[in-house]
Amino acid sequence: MTRAADPETSVDAGRLLTAVGAKVRELRKERGLTLEQLAESTGLSTGIISQIERGKANPAFTSLAQLAHGLNIPVGRLFHVEERSSPVVRKGERRRLDHHGLKSDDVYELLTPDLNGALEATWVETSPGSDTSATPFRHNGEEFGLVLSGVKDVYLDGVPHRLYAGDSIRYASTIPHWYVNPGDEVCTSVWVITPPTW
Repeated sequence: MTRAADPETSVDAGRLLTAVGAKVRELRKERGLTLEQLAESTGLSTGIISQIERGKANPAFTSLAQLAHGLNIPVGRLFHVEERSSPVVRKGERRRLDHHGLKSDDVYELLTPDLNGALEATWVETSPGSDTSATPFRHNGEEFGLVLSGVKDVYLDGVPHRLYAGDSIRYASTIPHWYVNPGDEVCTSVWVITPPTW
């Protein structure tokens, strides 16, 4: 007879995986390593490291040991995580997000305390000329964007929508979409996505 999983234990395990993943990302960024560089030094694929960092994988202990070796830390340090209990995210404490594997100078910071809720909100700074048309995004859910400064072109299935400061947009994320900064200054915007995709 098998015993049903305890929902509370499952939630705790999910929190731990998210916290360990965030710690791996934080330590990798502190060392100035790309996903590719860490993959090369650990023997793990960039895909599995990315999944671990996003709390989407339940890594074997050997994988964690390889990561610790690649980061030059004791494996136990990966579990020294602080539980974030406050619903507030201070400007100086925002979690920096990767670029979904893209090489970019753009800045993505998490405005929500974590990715465990029904939505994620991100602070986005796109440099002049930034263009993600080579890798259109498409996933389940819905998105909302608000441009705070600069200009951003949002393409929905190839149709451009130009947004200036104060303009906003909402669309189904199942539509292929990409972004271009056609201006000569950094575009700052806030993006809300449900469910979380990072």
